[in-house]
Amino acid sequence: MALLAKIFALLFLLLAVYCAVDPFKHSSIAEFPNFVAHKVEMYPWSELPTERDSKNLLQKSEIKFLNQVQGPESIAFDPLGRGPYTGLADGRIVFWNSQSWTDFAYTSPNRSELCNPQASALAYLKNEHICGRPLGLRFDKKTGDMYICDAYLGLMKVGPEGGLATSLVTEAEGVPLKFTNDLDIDDEGNIYFTDSSITYQRRNFIQLVFSGDNSGRLLKYNPNTKETTVLVRGLQFPNGVSMSKDKSFFIFCEGSLGRLRRYWLKGEKAGESEVFAILPGFPDNVRTNEKGEFWVAVHCRRSIYSYVCGLYPGLRKFLLKFPITAKIQFLLNIGGRLHGVLVKYSPEGKLLQILEDSEGKVVKAASEVEERDGKLWIGSVLMPFVAVYQLE
Repeated sequence: MALLAKIFALLFLLLAVYCAVDPFKHSSIAEFPNFVAHKVEMYPWSELPTERDSKNLLQKSEIKFLNQVQGPESIAFDPLGRGPYTGLADGRIVFWNSQSWTDFAYTSPNRSELCNPQASALAYLKNEHICGRPLGLRFDKKTGDMYICDAYLGLMKVGPEGGLATSLVTEAEGVPLKFTNDLDIDDEGNIYFTDSSITYQRRNFIQLVFSGDNSGRLLKYNPNTKETTVLVRGLQFPNGVSMSKDKSFFIFCEGSLGRLRRYWLKGEKAGESEVFAILPGFPDNVRTNEKGEFWVAVHCRRSIYSYVCGLYPGLRKFLLKFPITAKIQFLLNIGGRLHGVLVKYSPEGKLLQILEDSEGKVVKAASEVEERDGKLWIGSVLMPFVAVYQLE
C-alpha cells in the first residue's frame, strides 16, 4: 500500500511539473504566455435559480434558414417592421425581404476572398479582424439608422439604405475597443454599449471565458458631442444591453458572473448600478419586449465544475494546462454539451419564465431572443440558422 501511494505521489508530481512547463504546448492556453486566471466572485451555489423547463419547450422551435446564415448573433427589425436583419460570421449584415436574404451592410472596407462562405461560423474566426464581425444591432426608430457593434471595428452606424458602415468609436480614454459587443439607444439618441475585454479579442473568446478577465467596460456615446464616456469598468465579460420600456434604466449582462445589472438613467439613483437578477448560467444578449419584460439568452447553465473553477483561479489554470484542446475544456465548462436556455424577467427583476432545450436537440445555443408578434426569434453566434418559437 505504501508503494502504491508513492507511485501515485510520483505521478501527481510529474503531472504537476508537466502542467507547469507545458513542454509540448498542447494546452488550451499554450498560445497565451501572459494568461492570468481571475477569481469570479459568484453567489453561493444555493442561491442560483433552480427552476427548469421540464418539458424542454424550446425543442418545439422551428429551424429557419438552415445553412443560409452562419452565426446570426443579433436579430433586429427596422422601424417599418421589416426584417429580420442579422449580422453574420462572414462580416455581412443581411436582410430578409420575405423571400430571400439580401446583403444590407458591411463593416469592413477590407473584405476579400477570405470572407467567402465557410463550412461553419467558427471557420471565420481567424479572419474576423479582416472581414469584420457585426454583433449587436439596433435601429434608431426616429432616423432609421442602424447602429452596429462590430467586435473588431468598434461602434458603427449605417443609414437606412445600408452599405459600408461609418466608424463612430474605436477607443475610450485612450484605450482601444477590443471586443465591442452589444448596445441600445435612449430617447435622446445616446448609445450605451459594452466592450467585453481590453485584453482579448472575440476570436479568443474561449480564452476570455477561461480567464475570467475583468477588463470589460460599459460605455456611453453621445452623438451630438461625439464624446465617449466609460460608465463602469472592471467588468467580467459584459455583454447584452437593453433599455427599460420607460427608459429610466437599462439592463446589461455580466457574462462571467452570470447576472443582470441595472444602470439607472433617471431619478435619484441616476448614474448608479445594482444587481437586477442572478441567472442560472452564462448570459449573452438581453432584449425588452412590448410589455417591458426582459428576455435573456443564456448560452448554457452553470455547471458545478465551472462554479468551482470560477472560485479557485489557481485550480482553473492548473486544469487548463492539461494537454486538452480548448473545445474539450469548453465542453467541460458547459456541462458536456451545448444547450440553449431563455429566461424572462419582469421590469422589477422577478423570474417569469424559462424555456430550454436541455438536450441540445434543436436549440443548441442562444445568443439573442427577440419577441415579435407572439414569436421568439432566436439567434446564435455558433449556429447556421435562426430558430423561431411560437409563444403559447
